[in-house]
Amino acid sequence: MDELKNYESYIEDGLTLMWEFLPNLITALIILVVGSWIIRFINRLVKRFFDKKDYDEALESFLMSFIKIGLKLLLFVLVITQLGVQSSSLVAMVGAAGLAVGLALQGSLANFAGGVLILLFKPFKVGDFISAQGVDGTVKEISIFTTKLNTFGNQVAIIPNGQLSNNNIINYNAEDTRRDKIDVGIGYGSNIKKAKDILLEICAEDDRILKEPAPEVYVGELADSSVNLTLRFWANNPDFWKAHFHVMETLKLRFDKEGIEIPFPQRDIHMKK
Repeated sequence: MDELKNYESYIEDGLTLMWEFLPNLITALIILVVGSWIIRFINRLVKRFFDKKDYDEALESFLMSFIKIGLKLLLFVLVITQLGVQSSSLVAMVGAAGLAVGLALQGSLANFAGGVLILLFKPFKVGDFISAQGVDGTVKEISIFTTKLNTFGNQVAIIPNGQLSNNNIINYNAEDTRRDKIDVGIGYGSNIKKAKDILLEICAEDDRILKEPAPEVYVGELADSSVNLTLRFWANNPDFWKAHFHVMETLKLRFDKEGIEIPFPQRDIHMKK
């Protein structure tokens, strides 16, 4: 009988606790549902705001992700507090969890800091063609932790922001114009002045090559089997590669037509009897 009374007492205490806790649980669920709806509503408002403004795409993506994560963390704290967790205990728990997560995710935190630095100092932006970490490509997206590049072959290269912010970056779109440098070797028996004139004529005939600063050609090296000429010219960024490939093809055709030799590696073998 005593054991039965003890069981009944435990059940009554459990039911009492459940009824006392039920209002907090219902309130927490309401906060969760309403808070999730409010977060979605705020995210839509933020997106509409950015759509109306001409902000950098990378900054928009970063801020939207940051706002979404911050609002979800705030909602989590409100729900946990409503369930009866003391704020001081929650702060201690979050601090301990933050320390553990920070030690476990040092690389991710470095990438986050790198993303912030990229957005602050703007070494590149979405649409720029850059070279970094051995990868050449057009910047497709700058997110919190990584940057995505579209390569020449239309592959997507994902580079951690921590590495990007701490290493060398070449931004080919940082300036409106670019200077090209083309080295071409001619035979020692060829007319140097004639070869230089042909190269300058090719540049003068191509409207994509800027006339100011003027193209220039000079003898760069007297090599073992060739006289190496260096051609330098300027072009606007959108026209750079078309001008480069046009000059490369045209100079070969013109040199062949004018009898100017472009030597290639060869070796003479003498046989002794």
